[in-house]
Amino acid sequence: MKVITLNVNGIVNAAARGFLEWLEQQDADVVCVQDTRAKEYQLPEAFLEVPGYNAFFFDAEKDGHAGTAIYSRTMPKAIIRGFGNPLYDLEGGFIQADFDNVSVASVWVPEALYLEDIDSKLEYLDALQQHLKRTRRKRRDFIFAGCYQIAHRSVDLGNWERHQRDPSFLPEERAWMDQALGPIGFVDAFRLLNKKDRQHTFWPFDEAQANGSRLDYQLITPNLADFVISAQILREPRLSPHCPVVIEYDMDL
Repeated sequence: MKVITLNVNGIVNAAARGFLEWLEQQDADVVCVQDTRAKEYQLPEAFLEVPGYNAFFFDAEKDGHAGTAIYSRTMPKAIIRGFGNPLYDLEGGFIQADFDNVSVASVWVPEALYLEDIDSKLEYLDALQQHLKRTRRKRRDFIFAGCYQIAHRSVDLGNWERHQRDPSFLPEERAWMDQALGPIGFVDAFRLLNKKDRQHTFWPFDEAQANGSRLDYQLITPNLADFVISAQILREPRLSPHCPVVIEYDMDL
């Protein structure tokens, strides 16, 4: 099973850079998309009927904002939109596909561009954390694939010394990831196989790759850890400022 996650930074913009053609060429079982910034009913048919995939969207209430999607080769048993928080589900930031052996979710977390935005981001993360805790009580395995807007450790951020008081690398954001990967019990699938530095998933188009950060993850339940057989970041083609994260699991849906 191959699972890909990609923050498209606007699905229409990504399509102009070849996203739909790229998607059709991927030998992926599930592709999790974040930050679609488009209403499903407004999208042309080409976005909804990609050959070989079933497409599912969860739109934000606000136009041109957030939104998530899942493209799946296998028809899911169920699609769940939202993580059960009436306020934050208006962002369209969580969509989950349930299969026989595993559930796969596409997860979006708001970006904090400035320090004054951090409180609202942390409130969103707190609500998401409560869902992660509820999930761990279920007798089922999960893959939460998405853009968490957090560089967890210094190895995940270029020039980290200069960014210790910048959003995405603040102590309270990193502590959230510590909790998710610690007491709550999820596993960073990528880091199971790749411990190297500069394994970044995000670079603004106008910056050198050395100054990137790893903001995109696949957080998995511990039972799946032994099934991770490959982990990579696709740096080309540049469909978005974010790069696709590809994890292969030695299991079927």
